[in-house]
Amino acid sequence: MPMDLPARIGKYELQEFLGGGMSHVYRARDTLIGRTVAVKILTEAGCQDSDVKERFLAEARMAGSLTHDNVLGIYDFGEDDQHRPFMVMEFLRGEDLRHALRNGHTGELRNKLKLAAQVACALAYVHTQKIIHRDLKPENIHINAAGVVKLIDFGIAKTEGLQMTRAGYVLGTPFYMAPEQVTGQHITEQVDVYAFGVLLFELLTGRKPVDAEAVERIFYSILNEPLKMEPLYEAGVPPAICDLIARCTAKNPAERPQGFGAVTADLDRAISELDAPTVVLPATPAAMPTATPAATVAVTSAAPPRPASSWRKTDAAPAQKSDDPSASAAPAIALA
Repeated sequence: MPMDLPARIGKYELQEFLGGGMSHVYRARDTLIGRTVAVKILTEAGCQDSDVKERFLAEARMAGSLTHDNVLGIYDFGEDDQHRPFMVMEFLRGEDLRHALRNGHTGELRNKLKLAAQVACALAYVHTQKIIHRDLKPENIHINAAGVVKLIDFGIAKTEGLQMTRAGYVLGTPFYMAPEQVTGQHITEQVDVYAFGVLLFELLTGRKPVDAEAVERIFYSILNEPLKMEPLYEAGVPPAICDLIARCTAKNPAERPQGFGAVTADLDRAISELDAPTVVLPATPAAMPTATPAATVAVTSAAPPRPASSWRKTDAAPAQKSDDPSASAAPAIALA
């Protein structure tokens, strides 16, 4: 059960219960500097489970060491007077990507690619810190009103040399798990590349690539069935991005982009192409009508010939309408 409010943990005054399961999250105020923060506290039940408690503490240590514009900031962590661990986090306003998709707040193609590029940048940074997220999904991506992305929830993240998963115990969300994650093989950063490919597919089409609910059916598809590209084609996704998604979701980790450097480069290139101005070449002037020598003398003696610009204005073919996607309506979310 949530604590009776208002309550206090050290210098943090808990003001509103925001939700949670094995840990509870509260909106709180840092009474020393007046900053609004989020406080995440492990419940009594969570404290009784050694694995849950170990993952909570590992999350606090890992996330607390990360400093990036697109990663949730951790300010503090410790234990309350009942010896329950807690962490103090950046308070986020806005909505997660799951709700943004449902509410139609992800905007047009360019805006979606900008959101994806921020996620890729966050993961690229996380990997430089030798951390594998392992649970990339729309619920773990937060977007504020300015369109700034924050990668959140490192609860099952894995650092190099740290193994907290029991034999035969799979961690992750089924739809976004890589084949090697499903089968319990050695986990590398490539599981995040695979999950990103699934996430990008869903962001651009509004649907998951696997149309199933039973976990067994989802796992079978991940292990045995090729990704269905038709929804991407129907959504008008550029071929280069379709190819990127296909490569990210390859069954073999060695066939995926090796890290997020190549992924961000592909996304930045696609965004630049959408931003490039459309160039319409001038039409070729129509040929002047053939005249008899007498008529030519008459025209020459009556008036100087019309400038070529008059012929372009009168006879040029109309400019072709651009079908550049960047000429579409303004995106729903303004990006920083």
